[in-house]
Amino acid sequence: MWGRLWPLLLSFLTAAAVPGPSPRRPSRELDATPRMTIPYEELSGTRHFKGPAQNYSTLLLEEASARLLVGARGALFSLNAHDIGDGSHKEIHWEASPEMQTKCHQKGKNNQTECFNHVRFLQRLNATHLYACGTHAFQPLCAAIDAEAFTLPSSFEEGKEKCPYDPARGFTGLIIDGGLYTATRYEFRSIPDIRRSRHPHSLRTEEAPMHWLNDAEFVFSVLVRESKASAVGDDDKVYYFFTERATEEGSSNFAQSRSSHRVARVARVCKGDLGGKKILQKKWTSFLKARLVCHIPQYETLRGVCSVDVDTSARTHFYAAFTLTTQWKTLEASAICRYDLTEVQAVFAGPYMEYQDGVRRWGRYEGGVPEPRPGSCITDLLRSQGYNSSQDLPSLVLDFVKLHPLMARPVVPTRGRPLLLKRSVRYTHLTGTPVTTPAGPTYDLLFLGTADGWIHKAVVLGSGMHIIEETQVFKEPQSVENLVISPMQHSLYVGASSGVTQLPLSSCSRYRSCYDCILARDPYCGWDPSTHACLEANTAVNRTALIQDIERGNRGCESNRDTGPPPPMKTRSVLRGDDVLLPCDQPSNLARALWLLNGSMGLSDGQGGYRVGVDGLLVTDTQPEHSGHYGCYAEENGLRTLLTSYSLTVRPATPAPAPQAPALPGAQLAPDVRLLYVLAIAALGGLCLILASSLLYVACLRGSRRGHRRKYSLGRAGRAGGSAVQLQTVSGQCPGEEDEDPSVSSPGQPVLLRGRACRSRWPQCHHPLHGPLCRMVLTPDETSVSKRAT
Repeated sequence: MWGRLWPLLLSFLTAAAVPGPSPRRPSRELDATPRMTIPYEELSGTRHFKGPAQNYSTLLLEEASARLLVGARGALFSLNAHDIGDGSHKEIHWEASPEMQTKCHQKGKNNQTECFNHVRFLQRLNATHLYACGTHAFQPLCAAIDAEAFTLPSSFEEGKEKCPYDPARGFTGLIIDGGLYTATRYEFRSIPDIRRSRHPHSLRTEEAPMHWLNDAEFVFSVLVRESKASAVGDDDKVYYFFTERATEEGSSNFAQSRSSHRVARVARVCKGDLGGKKILQKKWTSFLKARLVCHIPQYETLRGVCSVDVDTSARTHFYAAFTLTTQWKTLEASAICRYDLTEVQAVFAGPYMEYQDGVRRWGRYEGGVPEPRPGSCITDLLRSQGYNSSQDLPSLVLDFVKLHPLMARPVVPTRGRPLLLKRSVRYTHLTGTPVTTPAGPTYDLLFLGTADGWIHKAVVLGSGMHIIEETQVFKEPQSVENLVISPMQHSLYVGASSGVTQLPLSSCSRYRSCYDCILARDPYCGWDPSTHACLEANTAVNRTALIQDIERGNRGCESNRDTGPPPPMKTRSVLRGDDVLLPCDQPSNLARALWLLNGSMGLSDGQGGYRVGVDGLLVTDTQPEHSGHYGCYAEENGLRTLLTSYSLTVRPATPAPAPQAPALPGAQLAPDVRLLYVLAIAALGGLCLILASSLLYVACLRGSRRGHRRKYSLGRAGRAGGSAVQLQTVSGQCPGEEDEDPSVSSPGQPVLLRGRACRSRWPQCHHPLHGPLCRMVLTPDETSVSKRAT
């Protein structure tokens, strides 16, 4: 049903979207089909790691030491990033004690999933130590781990201010210059907050007179070094992405209740924030948040975010994956939007929202804004005015920050629309990296993890996305929990419940022809005219000679030699009137199958006995005119490639041999032999006449004794437990003409038929005195009949 309603639903949602500055494309154009599908059985170059633990969801890649650090349930692992499955890993067992698990269960938590030590945080603390935090059966603990020895310390730190209690809650964290910046739901009451700890100035968000965060679920955080090459001496900032309950008026045209509607947000704090001196003590003075929209209503649940950094912070941008809100429980769909950092900065420099007590709702603040601007970081200009830290800010500014954490304008996606709307898919995580091609242009390459264990590899092209391939990473469906890219190892690491998988970032050898290599539009792959092979661009000897067409995907293969040798001709022979299938496998999901007969005549489905399917061409009721040369082509993006060809011959049907008339016995037998046959037949006929007359006499005699005619049976009945073979009449009369049904007999018993019932069924059964007389034996399955004249 949803397959039929999907285009209508998307058109409706798109039409109701928030107006944007750019013209809107039809919703169907925003969907993208992966060009290639790689099932689990066809994976190549992959490596797997599975230890004794579960839930391998926390990943930390250290490129310098070529180590992949993994946090799981009750354990930590240090893997060789070059080959995670080589067996050289180190392991730390970090389980919650049985006493802690018992206390957790007594508090009403699940002792099968929750009452364990789920490692949720793992970062580099300094040059010698790592820092890890775990839920520890709802009593969070943290530890500084010696990176070289990879062993737990003798003492642990309290983790309730740094780690969630609940392993299912959203969490994000960073260590920046020794300080721990985390965002999650803290304590047993699950209070959402953004906090800084392990720092001389610990900070958190405000709770009174209003909460800055409302039932928030955090997804991602990132440090942006905006102080680098800043002309105004700006501060570095930490950006947080999350979904929370909306409290402002008009948050959605579809919201049934403001108290239940959830929206996506982006928040920002300054790294140099020290809190207020009297007002907002130990609270953020730079906290601001804004709504994050993807310009399609109902795509409000934020699932994953990644940042793509370039040479300057001004060109930094983010990609976010959204899914439909919870009210669409029967429909799965995802949207991908891109956001430029400059747009986010512009929104935080814009107007504020204000809660208006008179009407009890949020509205745009129209009053004056105090100086220095509330929520801004300390810059060179402010330092020249005597504001050297946030503790020097005036009370008027801090009071304004306290009451105006929300910005009036939303952050809109680049070009005002999504890059992708994907039906029947729920993205759970994503990561991206810029790839510079041999010709010079740079493209963003994204890897999108799904809820059922697939990876979509996509390249961003202008206002849309091209999905290069979809790969089934796990044999059993399971959610992709984490993704990490290693440019040095040319690998993608996938964390999930069952383990970690290492995939190559590209598999250019899959593309056997120039057309296939160009049509893939993979920034990592290029066609080498000298070797006639699709090569990895980063390892090719002559990178500049590689042929690529990422933008259009159909140019560069002008030489016939580059298209590859034609496939060998296959022969098929079939009898006239039979059906024949000519298989043809399309390697690309985007290609259209085209069949040509004798090189010119295009065949369409349903024409002249032809059926064009995804597996090939079916020719039904073949005739002589179906003979010829058949070519199967793949048409994609304006290019045509021959995949396979057949030579079909339809042979005349072999005539059935004429039945031979049986020879007359008299023509072959001697006269004396014929005389013997005649005498034998006469003797048998006389014997049958005598027996039939005796049977008739006995039957009439019994009928006269009883006074009336009745059904009878003549035979030998077996004793109890034995078998009985009976001869049963159906009519009750000797020469009767009634039609009778043999179904009254039991399986395995002969049945005697008289009259029309016998004559109509078996005309060859005939008795000279009593008319048609037959016996049939019903077999036990009651489906086959054995008949002979009696």
